[in-house]
Amino acid sequence: MRALVIGGSGQVGAALEKVLVARGHTVVATHHQVARPGTVHLDVRDAAASARVITDVEPDVIFCPAGLTFVDYCEDHPDEAFEANCEAPARAAALAAERGAVFVFFSTEYVFDGRAGPYAEDDPVAPLSVYGRSKLDGERAVMAANVRSLVVRTTVVYGEEPQGKNFIYQLRRRAAAGETSKVPADQRSSPTFNVDLATATVELVEHATRGVVHVAGPSVIDRYAFARMACDVFELDTRLVVPVATADLQQRAARPLNAGLRIDRVRRQIT
Repeated sequence: MRALVIGGSGQVGAALEKVLVARGHTVVATHHQVARPGTVHLDVRDAAASARVITDVEPDVIFCPAGLTFVDYCEDHPDEAFEANCEAPARAAALAAERGAVFVFFSTEYVFDGRAGPYAEDDPVAPLSVYGRSKLDGERAVMAANVRSLVVRTTVVYGEEPQGKNFIYQLRRRAAAGETSKVPADQRSSPTFNVDLATATVELVEHATRGVVHVAGPSVIDRYAFARMACDVFELDTRLVVPVATADLQQRAARPLNAGLRIDRVRRQIT
């Protein structure tokens, strides 16, 4: 496999690159705002630049974990959200289709409303936020642009990552500074280790899987319980983690509360 990873400086992209190399595949990864040694600069929103990179790399698979994932920012900047999470990936998927390449798009449990999770791939979608709607539109646009598309929905990704932005890094930084972290006890999700996500995704591609597949951790737990588990692992003071209701955080965008992803299909596909 000759792979192009668009967004190789993020936690999912960096994990994908490592897994692909370990499995003997050829990889070129890109970065946008945060450079990482060995990666190529690309703003996927730039159609001409995307075409040049894809032509130069000549991939037979394009992985696209790049996107705008700050949920509250998306709520206030919908045009940016839909460009980054829908329109730009769809253009890249079409470019992949022109050369017969597979396109892998990463989506989210935020396409669901969180009333009846955990969710299977064919459960009704009903996003509550601009972020969720932009990702759902991205799923549909990518699959319309390229019949060889794979859409991977995931959630609460954690693990080692170059930029140190994920929930666990934030928790550790605040704890190290003696600051409390208010964590919602009423948001249930399926925390997902980034290496497991990358490995399963690559295996799905190797098995020529198409369509929508959920790739997530096996357990559905609330964010507060997840934070307490992280405190135990990293020997942090659990008194610095304060359980709250999501409504108390007064976030700009609504969150699905009873979410999480069922992973029956991915288990059938790669085991």
